[in-house]
Amino acid sequence: MSLRDAGPPIALVVVFGIFAVLSPDFRTISNVQNVLDAAAVLAVVTCGISFVLMTGSIDLSAPGIMGASAITVALLVANNRNDNDLGLIGVAVAVLLAAALGCLSGLALVVLKVPSFMATLGVSAVGLGVATLLFAGVQPNITDPMLEGWAVERFLGLARLTWIAVACVLLGWLVQRYSRLGRYAFAIGGAEEVLALSGVRVAPYKVAVFTMAGAFYGLAGVLVTSQLGAGLVQAGRGYDFSAITAAVVGGTLLTGGRGGILHSAVGVLLVTVLTNGLVQVGVSPYWQGGVQGLIVVAAVAAAVIPQRRRNQVTK
Repeated sequence: MSLRDAGPPIALVVVFGIFAVLSPDFRTISNVQNVLDAAAVLAVVTCGISFVLMTGSIDLSAPGIMGASAITVALLVANNRNDNDLGLIGVAVAVLLAAALGCLSGLALVVLKVPSFMATLGVSAVGLGVATLLFAGVQPNITDPMLEGWAVERFLGLARLTWIAVACVLLGWLVQRYSRLGRYAFAIGGAEEVLALSGVRVAPYKVAVFTMAGAFYGLAGVLVTSQLGAGLVQAGRGYDFSAITAAVVGGTLLTGGRGGILHSAVGVLLVTVLTNGLVQVGVSPYWQGGVQGLIVVAAVAAAVIPQRRRNQVTK
């Protein structure tokens, strides 16, 4: 393990220790459980965005896709707007819709040659449009006991949606570590031209990465609906920036080819611990966005400086 890989876990331990000293309430078991529960949705979103970052692309579609998924699942499970009661089928349909929107981002990238940040920003707008049409001016409140139970019922001290997030992180790591898609995602971000020259068709794997990312965003939208007890168009607001922050802080490079799911998961914990700790010590929530922005700049700078030194020509 390089120093760069060890940096985020060490920073997590240091930050946790500092806040534990500053606030007695921070180091309680109940607060640790709250931190893990609060990190659940962000962890699922970060799983998706990490694969996109590994390919060297940027994905800004999470807010729109999560909004479309949240409204869809709220209208398909038991709710106050209609007589639907599809349960897990409704969850599956919402995730499939999200995967389709993610696929649309990938197709716009590889077929129309639209830059990834513009393609995904457009898909986010499409998702928000779909969510607004389904919302129709009346908020759908869920009454499905299964979906409500994900946020309320606990297993080993943690909410069920937290265990779902753990399963997503494990699944993402398995795909990254043992599947061709995971290996090629790294290769696309590291040296796409070399991979193409070796005979690999890069385009289908890019589309597959964005499709999988969309599915993760869709599941995150379902989890937000479980937490809020209702489907909201703005269910995914701010999660794109938070997920990119967590991934970069954890060691996943914006330029691709380095990092991964476990790196990003550490970044999620670091960001969540920092947010929780700032609240515990009495820092205004209005400062938290600025702190996250400074962290992103510092993390990107720390990742770019070594590369810049390697690229320098010695006279």
